[in-house]
This record gives sequence, structure tokens and C-alpha cells, in this order.
Amino acid sequence: MNKELRRVSVLVLLMFLALFTSSSIIQVFQQDELAANPFNARTLYDSFSAERGAILVDGIAIANSVPVDDEYSYQREYSNGPLYAAVTGYFTLDQGTTGIEGELNDFLSGTASEQFLDRVNAILTGQNPQGAAVQVTIDPTVQQAAWDALGDLQGSVVAIDPSTGAILAMVSKPSFDPNDLASHDSSVVIQNYTDLLNDPDDPLINRAISGDLYHPGSTFKLIVAAAALESGEYTPDSELPNPRTITLPESSSVVSNSGGGTCGGGDTVTIADALRLSCNVPFAELGQELGYEAIAEQAARFGFGDESITVPMSVTPSIFPQTDSEAQLMLASFGQANVRVTPLEMAMVSSAVATGGTLMSPTLVDRIVAPDLSIVQSLEPQVYGTPLSSETAALLRDMMINNVASGAASNATIAGVDVAGKTGTAQNGEGEPYTLWFTGFAPADNPQVAVAVVVEDGGGLGQSGFGNTVAAPIAKKVIEAVLNR
Repeated sequence: MNKELRRVSVLVLLMFLALFTSSSIIQVFQQDELAANPFNARTLYDSFSAERGAILVDGIAIANSVPVDDEYSYQREYSNGPLYAAVTGYFTLDQGTTGIEGELNDFLSGTASEQFLDRVNAILTGQNPQGAAVQVTIDPTVQQAAWDALGDLQGSVVAIDPSTGAILAMVSKPSFDPNDLASHDSSVVIQNYTDLLNDPDDPLINRAISGDLYHPGSTFKLIVAAAALESGEYTPDSELPNPRTITLPESSSVVSNSGGGTCGGGDTVTIADALRLSCNVPFAELGQELGYEAIAEQAARFGFGDESITVPMSVTPSIFPQTDSEAQLMLASFGQANVRVTPLEMAMVSSAVATGGTLMSPTLVDRIVAPDLSIVQSLEPQVYGTPLSSETAALLRDMMINNVASGAASNATIAGVDVAGKTGTAQNGEGEPYTLWFTGFAPADNPQVAVAVVVEDGGGLGQSGFGNTVAAPIAKKVIEAVLNR
């Protein structure tokens, strides 16, 4: 009998130790993770009962909490919601959080470990709990210019200060109004969320940093040109064969230049002219000569494939996938095949050229400010990497200036300003509308902004739209907004 009691006692003791250990792990070591989880109902309800911190653009609240007469005390309110939806995201009662609202929820709700003393002070003084405010890097003038320039088109605009990585504009269209998801009536929130989720135009997707991504088209030629110049085996004046068309290896598929002619009039064409005139045939040849590894390594230095990039929202990695044939590699070398990118990635490429080869980590966060106006965190520009030598960056800059001054990106021209740029017109399958691009920076000699524009569905022109006719003028307006500040 005593032996059986000892066995039961040991079993009970082991069960107690297991329960104690698991409870300790959850309450101590996983506390921050659980508190930050947007689906933690207790944290969510606590967030609604506290005065959530504001999200600020140039000191003005674009998201703040207003008092309401219900059990949650405060409700989120968004001024000019659709304009800033790609930045703020939404904060809902039971459909989760996204954007800055989601990624910085612990600071906004006042539950971050850095705000522990503030919480204690609020308890001791009897004050209502308050979250910290987040000042974002968005420039309201540039954001509005990007929004207006994109108009009713579907796509995205990203503008970055290349010297710091600060994101000056982030627009994704179609957009949505976060106020539709801020109600305390769950049935209203769920219905609005379902309607947005079922919308075939996918307004909830932030096209600037996520979604299905896009074929980059000829904007990818910047990366191939960079790989060639970085190899030390090519210069801008290196010549390539210049036929009207080429048949891909082990394939009946034919590559041609836009318009079907040669790239200029000679039997050969330089890399600089091939980039200036945005010719597919010579870049397919150049990609074949360089090989997959050289292009893939260069793309990776710009951030392709990196799952760790955040702004602070996670950025879907752009991809230059392993090609299974020379034919696929040649198509990929002018941004077709299975190459996919975000607008943010292409803005990063231009930023690296603009700074002389140094790529700064992109960010939306300028600083986080406590209710007493003390700084909890502030932006410290971070170097992402050095994808280009200063020599290569200078050569690419000059080539991109010529693209705008006398090439296929001429509609980005601004009087009295050297604009560096590259357009793209990406194919999406038989009969499908093109995807239209521009990426670049200005002023070329003292860059203040790097920009990427993508327009879906051919800008309403099907296969008659081109990057230079649709995307370049949008970029021009965004650049002008920066220069005229």
C-alpha cells in the first residue's frame, strides 16, 4: 500500500513540476511574444480600454484614439484613411491588425517592455494608461503627390530618401478605409472585412511590399548591367551582337526588341546604348554570357531573396529563381520568366546607385514618443549593404541619366534637373495587359529621392501601354513634389 502511495505521490509531484515549468515559461519567457500577438484577446481588449498612441505624419495624427461611450472606452479613428492605409494598416476588434498598427502594437498600446516604468507610474498616479505615439517618415506632400499621380490606376508608388532609407511615400491602389474596420460592432467589422477580402481587386494587399509581386520587365536590366560592370570584364562601351531577333537555345521561342528592329543601326551595340534604348536582345545575350550565378549574386546584394527585410512590416522577398535552362536565363535577364519583385525592391536598387553604391535599410519609423514626450526610440539610419562599388554606381548613374535625357525613359525629364531612370514594360502572358514600370532618382548629382512606380493592367491600355508613357510621368510628379518642398 505504501509503495503504491509513493508511486502516486511521485506522479503527482512530476505533474506539478511539469505544470509549474510550463506556466513559468509562458508567463515569464513568452510574455512579450504573447502580449504582441494580435490575436491575444486579453491584450486586444486591454488595448481598446487604453488610450492608444497616435500614428503621426509630420506631427499630425493620421490615426488616433477617441473616447467613446461603451465598454472599450476608446475607438480608433483614421484621418484620410485610404491615403495612408498602406502605412497605418488597421486595428480591429476581432479581425487582427496590420501595418504600423500591427507591427508596433506593443508601443502603441503601451505594453512594450520599454514602457514598463510608464505603466507603473500611471498606476501610482491614478492616470489612465496611454500608449506611445509613432512618428513615421512619410512626407505628407510627397504622399499626396504619389496618390494623385497614380489616380484611378492600380499599382503602387514608393519614394525613399536614399541617404537614410526613410520612406517618404508608400501608396498602394486600390486602397481601403481603415475606419470601416474600426467599429466596436463586430458584425459590422466582419461584414466590411469580408467585403474587402472578397473584392477581386484585393484592396487589403499592400502592393508596395507584398502580394503576388510583379515581373520587373526592363527595370531588371539595371541589375544585369550592374553584374556585368561589377565582374570587371565589361564596361558601358562593351559591345554585344545586334540582331533583330534571337531564337532561344533548345527552343522555338523568339526574343525581339520593342518595335521589332535592331538596337540602333549597327551590327553591334554597347551595353550603355542597349540600356538607354531598353533592348531585350542584347540583354538576353549579356545574361547568357554572365551566367546565372553572377546575376543571382548581384540580385542578392540588392536584397533579393532576403526574408529579414522589414519596414517594420515584413517585406515579401523579391525573387530571381534558379533557372532550369539557358532559355529561361535569357528571358530572366530582361525581367521576364519567373523573376518577381516588389516596388520597394526596385526603389532600393535605384537608392543604391544614387548613394554611390551604399544601400540603406528602408524604414517607415522616424521615432516613437512616450506620452510625456520623451523619445522611446528614434530612427538611426542603418546600412543594409554595399551592392555596388563606387565606380560601378557612377557608371550606372550616367547610363540612367542618358536613359531619361535621350532614351526610353524620356517622359521623366524635368527641366533644369538631371533625372536618372529606367522604364520597364513587362509581359504577363498571351493576350494579358502589360505591367508598366519606372524606377530612378533625382537630382542625379545630389539625390534627394529614389522612386519606383508600378502600374497594373497596362494602365488601362492593355498591351498598348508602356512604362515611358504611363509610369514615367507618375514618377516625374513624385520627384517634383520632393524637389519643390
